[in-house]
Amino acid sequence: MKRLIILIGLILVFAFGFYLYYKEGALPVDKKSLESKIFVIKPAENLNSIANNLANQKLIRNKVIFYLVVKKLGIERKIQAGDFRLSPAMDTNEIAKALTHGTLDVWLTVIEGMRKEEVAQIVSQNLNIPETEFLKYAREGYLFPDTYLVPKTATAVAVIKIFEDNFNAKFTSDLKEKADQKNLTVDQVITLASLVEREARFDEDRGGVADILLTRLKKNMKLDIDATVQYLLGYQSGEKIWWKKELSFADLGTDSPYNTYKNAGLPPGPIANPGLATITAVINGDENSPFLFYVSDKSGHLHFARNFEEHNENIRKYLK
Repeated sequence: MKRLIILIGLILVFAFGFYLYYKEGALPVDKKSLESKIFVIKPAENLNSIANNLANQKLIRNKVIFYLVVKKLGIERKIQAGDFRLSPAMDTNEIAKALTHGTLDVWLTVIEGMRKEEVAQIVSQNLNIPETEFLKYAREGYLFPDTYLVPKTATAVAVIKIFEDNFNAKFTSDLKEKADQKNLTVDQVITLASLVEREARFDEDRGGVADILLTRLKKNMKLDIDATVQYLLGYQSGEKIWWKKELSFADLGTDSPYNTYKNAGLPPGPIANPGLATITAVINGDENSPFLFYVSDKSGHLHFARNFEEHNENIRKYLK
């Protein structure tokens, strides 16, 4: 009986101690603070990372208590990605609830190889900006692929400026100098990179495609790029996509300056928005490559050939 009383006493002491620990840990860091901070949660960021960042920014007293509060409120899956205006004067319950609504900005992700119409769809879906308004000002090739935190109130011009400012930051003076050494303008680099981005599905194929396109240009050969035909054909209402999957012989014969099966040299401009790795592959490309042809197998991997004989053998091997 005496042991039972001691055990109950220890449990009560522990419970009271935990209660004090919980109450103290949930208090504001500084209830008199008039300061506010912008706290950012990245897409798919886990709760442990969020708690660590809150603690590092001195917005919560205790990471464990924050975790327990979130679990108690049942809001773990309701926490949003975005940015929030928080204050050290807010207690842990207020902080946790604030992260479930009212983000100041919106996350937008532009994927490599998207054309501007596809980017316009993403912008329109996440912001109150009509696609037609965005497309008035968007420049193909310069909507740099990345993940952005964009103000909810941003205009089409403001969003495009965010994309283009990022492009200008990533396309460094060093890259421009290397491009100039190859007698390539920025627009020519971006146009070439957009072709490579659409043709090379895998990282290891980018350099090979860039080499072949540069070599073909040097030899005044037609580029014969399917993606340029897909681009000129535009939206496919049947498939509800912007890039037609299967091209017919009639498609390849379409009269357009973008048709690289009918016209030598580069198309009039970019056909998509390339990423930095592809831009770099073009700038570092070899215009004296021994390879002139490539074919894609069923998995999307490319196989390169020096001449028609090798190219036809690759077609036989990988497409038939």
